[in-house]
Amino acid sequence: MSLQDALTAVERHLTELIRSVARLEEQVGTGLDMRRVRSDANHLRESLGLLKESATGAKPARPGTGDEMVPIPDAPYDAKLWTDAEDEGLGAKDRHAP
Repeated sequence: MSLQDALTAVERHLTELIRSVARLEEQVGTGLDMRRVRSDANHLRESLGLLKESATGAKPARPGTGDEMVPIPDAPYDAKLWTDAEDEGLGAKDRHAP
């Protein structure tokens, strides 16, 4: 069995597991334990996606996760960008801090 075949088989079984969890949730309800089981199954799906990316050499699916350089200009920003902006933690200029 090739790596791709094994990953496909795991993905198929994981899809069936998620369907089974959904059916079980209909019978049991949405208690804390059931939410944890559903969350764990979803984490497995995410982990399998990451494994497939790394095993097959695929590029990351999320933008901005690469090693690309982003130039930042040395020129100051235009002061008009900050009009009506609140200072972080201080609130608006016309209001008093608590």
